[in-house]
Amino acid sequence: MSAGGAPDASAPGSVRITVDLGARSYPVVVAPDAGAALAARVAQLDCSGAVVVTDESVGALHEARATGPLADAGHPDAPVIRVPAGEASKSLDAAGRVLEAMRRAGLDRRGLVVALGGGVVGDLAGFAAAIYLRGVDVIQVPTTLLAQVDSSVGGKTAVNLPAGKNLVGAFHQPRGVFVSTEVLASLPAGEFTSAFGEIVKYGLISETGLFEGLERDPAPALARDPRALTQVIATCLRAKAAVVAADEREGGARAILNVGHTVGHALEALTGYVRYRHGDAVAIGNVYEARLSAVLGLASDDLAGRVEALERRLGLPVDPDPFDPDAALVAMRGDKKAVGGRLRFALPCAVGRSEIVDDVSPETVRRVLAAG
Repeated sequence: MSAGGAPDASAPGSVRITVDLGARSYPVVVAPDAGAALAARVAQLDCSGAVVVTDESVGALHEARATGPLADAGHPDAPVIRVPAGEASKSLDAAGRVLEAMRRAGLDRRGLVVALGGGVVGDLAGFAAAIYLRGVDVIQVPTTLLAQVDSSVGGKTAVNLPAGKNLVGAFHQPRGVFVSTEVLASLPAGEFTSAFGEIVKYGLISETGLFEGLERDPAPALARDPRALTQVIATCLRAKAAVVAADEREGGARAILNVGHTVGHALEALTGYVRYRHGDAVAIGNVYEARLSAVLGLASDDLAGRVEALERRLGLPVDPDPFDPDAALVAMRGDKKAVGGRLRFALPCAVGRSEIVDDVSPETVRRVLAAG
């Protein structure tokens, strides 16, 4: 079905979404267990061999969710490449080690990389697939809520540099994304909750019903109710699929997906990528950027209050540790979204509506950051 379609009747409880990119379109399946759909897709691709890239923590819990479907599709001996868990693995050094392991495994140009894990593994494995032999196929099997609602779809792959997040990367669309909601039962509480920073972002970009539904009653989603989570995940991914189909390489409209991220990425960079989970940093960014939008006259004064109130109910942080606004501005100017050092923001204007604003005054941003 298309990005706005209904649940797939062939698999009870599942939803199928298509990222429409012409000949490079691909399916996104959301189901309690998407293993059978993954196996069917691998068999359809008729690849010459496959490897799994995961991290040590995810591998210990969920490795069979990749190796089992690969065996069913004719690849019973697919090697597993494990990296240390955490943001430190999103580096050029880690990418080099993954590439060497792919070569030792004998992966050729018809090979397949299966990325099993959260956003770090998805970005790292996707980047390695993008540059290995000038590009091999990758399938995303996200195991965190944050990756399931956002980073697994869209083809952005990257690693970090000390100067900033995602500064080295490539657009490399997956051949499929397979979301098993069952894996969320084992996700640590903090990792689960932090994903709602990205979910709130989608509410601010376009999904008014999602935002207002969480305002009315966030309990089912927070309690990991399978039906509620499937609805939340599918809503976010439909929204992202539509944006990606319209602007695959962020030439314009796709930049709207960066709501909350300019401030969020700056906070991550200032704290060495160890203080904040990504979703938590985005949650803080959502609040600060709603305040900035009000100062610029783009949003009503009460928008930031609504965002802050919802995020508190969801258990998200809204107040960062003390930080230097001038240092944050330096980080923002070095962010990949900046153009010629000028600040560019995707700013929420209302629930369900955001816009891209170029050349925002640094002094205005500094004033908002300093006000807290």
